[in-house]
Amino acid sequence: MDHRAPLITPVLVAGCVIIMISFAIRASFGVFQIPIAEEFGWLRTDFSLAIAIQNLAWGIGQPIFGAIAEKIGDRKAIVMGAFIYAAGLLLSSGATTPLAHQMYEVLVGFGIAGTGFGVILAVVGRAASDDNRSMALAIATAAGSAGQVFGAPLAEWLLSIMSWQMVFVVFAGVILATLACLPMMRAPEAASKAELEESMGEILRKAVRDPSYTLIFLGFFSCGYQLAFITAHFPALVTEMCGPIMPGGVLHSIGITTTSALGAVAISLIGLANIGGTLLAGWAGKRYTKKYLLAGIYTARTIVGALFFLFPITPGTVILFSVAMGSLWLATVPLTSGLIAHIYGLRYMGTLYGIVFLSHQLGSFMGVWLGGRLYDQFGTYEIVWWVGVAVGAFSAIVHLPIRERPLAKPSPA
Repeated sequence: MDHRAPLITPVLVAGCVIIMISFAIRASFGVFQIPIAEEFGWLRTDFSLAIAIQNLAWGIGQPIFGAIAEKIGDRKAIVMGAFIYAAGLLLSSGATTPLAHQMYEVLVGFGIAGTGFGVILAVVGRAASDDNRSMALAIATAAGSAGQVFGAPLAEWLLSIMSWQMVFVVFAGVILATLACLPMMRAPEAASKAELEESMGEILRKAVRDPSYTLIFLGFFSCGYQLAFITAHFPALVTEMCGPIMPGGVLHSIGITTTSALGAVAISLIGLANIGGTLLAGWAGKRYTKKYLLAGIYTARTIVGALFFLFPITPGTVILFSVAMGSLWLATVPLTSGLIAHIYGLRYMGTLYGIVFLSHQLGSFMGVWLGGRLYDQFGTYEIVWWVGVAVGAFSAIVHLPIRERPLAKPSPA
């Protein structure tokens, strides 16, 4: 082990750029809801379903692209992902019916899978030294958060100078431009002789028979549920349930005069706090047991979520909740991917993480869809919020029995 190996490498820089752009575009889709709905007279549920389908396609595509990367090469998989992403955006720019838009979001979701966490984190993980791996994964994850911070404001600015159709075309060009980073994406096959002797089928069979892998899969569901629900519905929740912003207060003095504006600011605060929280998780993942860190994060989410609804919702509690939840937002990603690499090795990390990420995206689909469905039925977000608190507590519990040690490798012939 080389303790002097640099943390910042060309692979990490290139991976951060690709993830940042991919997630910036993905995070901007909510900005297009009103312009598209107003132009064609669509219901809000039509566009919401398209985003839910995008999340589901992303989850399904993640293990597929992980396997493609491990069979034909990381860079080829990223090229495929970028072109599929661009095709989905270009086709969406010409969509005039809800069904067409929803179908094209399948392509966008697969494109995110090919340019997102599963493929990029596997490359970054292999390129990093053992000492630096946890922090490198955290930095790449934080880059996705940075994209979420500036993606929506950028889309809003572009909409002020061009049509939403042209913004989609611009975004298609931007995602293709990230391919200029590919020459830097050269990572070694950091695998032992025993790992190289194992086929993908063998390691998959080992994983699915291992109760720890099942627990990791189940535990990641709540992360997707909570993140997707909050991203899609928290601004509306704040608009409808938060107490008034008092004239002369701090928020009023910086231009936040309505609860709708506060809801938008809350999402930005979550993204900003997430950068620090993710980097802290990467630092801690190198020094402490990952399964206990994950259990602690889900426990903290459960407590923060419960306290937010147990007390009156005010502008102050919205700000506190946003910062607290933001610090826990994607902190699970470097720890979960690092846990998989530690237990099952680096050779097929992309595929194994992709399968676990499918659970995350199933949770995302449920969070977005169930949030709207239960709100329409009961006229409040309270029930779906407490479901999110409950699944967070479930995830905290299921991480505890995980056996955090490498699986035994087959003996050399």
